[in-house]
Amino acid sequence: MNWWSNLSKKKKAYAGAFVVLASIMLWAFISAGVITHDFNRSQLSVDKDRQEALINGIILTETKDEKKYWELYGETGAYDSTNEVAMMDNVIGNFYKENKVAMSFQSSKGTYNAAKKTIVLYQDTFVVLEDGTTLKADRLRYAGNEQPIIATGNVKITRDNNFLATADEVMISPDFTSFKIKGNTTSKMYDTKEIK
Repeated sequence: MNWWSNLSKKKKAYAGAFVVLASIMLWAFISAGVITHDFNRSQLSVDKDRQEALINGIILTETKDEKKYWELYGETGAYDSTNEVAMMDNVIGNFYKENKVAMSFQSSKGTYNAAKKTIVLYQDTFVVLEDGTTLKADRLRYAGNEQPIIATGNVKITRDNNFLATADEVMISPDFTSFKIKGNTTSKMYDTKEIK
């Protein structure tokens, strides 16, 4: 301890500060190891390439050659990069024909599969076509611009208070101008003069 007493006050202050700083750094290093010791293990157990995002106000669109084909808005949503699937709640959106809205929809839940380019709406799905036709269904599936849109489950179609149909399944043409009903169906046509 003789060497310590021979040091000047300034050198003692520097040595003390160094010991305190080294102690703090050692404590921080040990604490970080204790706090994150399970973190590395959990990172190894999850797929390294997987990315997930939870989002408020998710908007998805498909455009090609300056043409918009569809747009989806979800009040909340999640995206999983491994499956390339976006899951949305309280979904609203539009399908377009020649850059004009041809069909609008809303649904409690929806998914978009980026790999398969499919949209699925389910739970309380409501659709309005540009000619005023409305459709309610449990589920609606869009599989691309050239494919018909398929609505299934408790399907109910109305048009201008003069047409009512129910069906197990409805196929809406890719250009949104016609539909085909399938399965157990009922159709009723009303004379608008009788209704008024």
